[in-house]
Amino acid sequence: MRKNGNEKDFNYRAKDKQFKEFQQELNIIFDNEKLLRQAFTHSSYVNEHRRKPFEDNERLEFLGDAVLELTISHFLFNKYPTMTEGELTKLRAAIVCEPSLVAFANELGFGRLILLGKGEEMTGGRERPALLADVFEAFIGALYLDKGMEMVIKFLEKVVFPKINAGAFSHVMDFKSQLQELVQRDGTGVIEYSVLQEKGPAHNKEFVSKVTLNGEELGIGTGRSKKEAEQHAAQMALGVLKNNQHRK
Repeated sequence: MRKNGNEKDFNYRAKDKQFKEFQQELNIIFDNEKLLRQAFTHSSYVNEHRRKPFEDNERLEFLGDAVLELTISHFLFNKYPTMTEGELTKLRAAIVCEPSLVAFANELGFGRLILLGKGEEMTGGRERPALLADVFEAFIGALYLDKGMEMVIKFLEKVVFPKINAGAFSHVMDFKSQLQELVQRDGTGVIEYSVLQEKGPAHNKEFVSKVTLNGEELGIGTGRSKKEAEQHAAQMALGVLKNNQHRK
């Protein structure tokens, strides 16, 4: 029985080095490493080690979900002052949805650290999207408890915010509405769109659209549809107008 117990504990002890290296990679050293371990402990592992005082990550996941919602909401609120409540909600949903959280977790190699029960391990739990997304949220919860909101924001500034700035979630953003709202707010004139070019075969067309403000070109965009091309043109126009505002 003792040998069997040692074998059961081996997986947990074997993670020590990985957790140390993981913290060094992130340049975040937890004061309470039990919180970090708990963030990566799946319920299936706890169920197989009932005699040990292990806790799964479900409560941390609950907390991390709320912390993510708040921090992402704050970032978007400041970054997109012309967005409506509905547009902000849609964009936030794209950032905190399961596929996005899985991508963040995979980028940081979270899968290698997860503590799983044998059954979950054998059925590919380490790569299961829902499980990885939960672990990412649990890690945020653990980080918040151990280091506070400021460290959570610093972490997101490295992992999540740059992707938002790079336009990784722009497919859910309505740039035309933003542009119209900005122009109406400033009372600067009339926005018009026109198709400059339509090329390619019928099943694979590409459109090039231009947006103008009072006849002055502000942006040109391409897309597989007129709507997509206009959205890209509006996105470019927003950048031009905001740069002009900063110079004033």
